[in-house]
Amino acid sequence: MATPQVLILQHVPWERPGRILANLEDLGLETLTLNIADKKKPDLPDFNDTAGVVIMGGPMGATDYDKYPGLKAEAKLARAAVAVGKPVLGVCLGHQIIATALGAQLKHGDAPEIGYAPIKRMDKHDFFSMWDKQINVLHWHNDVVGLPEGGQLLARTSGTKVQAYRVGSALGMQFHLEVTGSILEEWLSEPSMVKELKAAGGSKSKLREDFAQYDSLLQPLAEQVFSGFAARCSAHARALQAA
Repeated sequence: MATPQVLILQHVPWERPGRILANLEDLGLETLTLNIADKKKPDLPDFNDTAGVVIMGGPMGATDYDKYPGLKAEAKLARAAVAVGKPVLGVCLGHQIIATALGAQLKHGDAPEIGYAPIKRMDKHDFFSMWDKQINVLHWHNDVVGLPEGGQLLARTSGTKVQAYRVGSALGMQFHLEVTGSILEEWLSEPSMVKELKAAGGSKSKLREDFAQYDSLLQPLAEQVFSGFAARCSAHARALQAA
């Protein structure tokens, strides 16, 4: 068989995996990054050779299949991966794609959440054992999802009832632990992102200040979450090779 690899599904150039990729590479895992959003019949690697799936963020709606037909393939892949216990990680849009693929409802939020704001931990998962009851994280979204059937709610805010969940082998996070300083600067040089930021009443200077304040506190949490995911992918890759 081919060497197992972790498939990373990216939707726009600036929504990169950042710390997620760094932790996968730390364990020597091979990765493949694809953008299939606009492809009706995307060419995906052999499912049996896939050690894990990462679904990143993006500006489109999770069920906007008419304009982005590849999102339907992503949902199908997420369902299939969870069904057989492959590790799956979704961030922002990816969090929504996994949830809706597993039957949760998607709706437009009452107002966009953009910038640093606290989330409230609802339950502890092994990935989140270092969490305080409340922690400030980077938000950048408008759409929200319900909790998939059988899912464990991990975090929420007043405006977003499901900020993080675990369901089977999948972990979804509406917020952005993956963002590094360089990725933040890419966001702040992308006109569409800046437009959203200003429309939500934010500013580049405030976001940079908040990043400087909170990032050192978030790094250990991000490391725990993403290293834990990478370890599960590594274990799954070894199991595939041994089969």
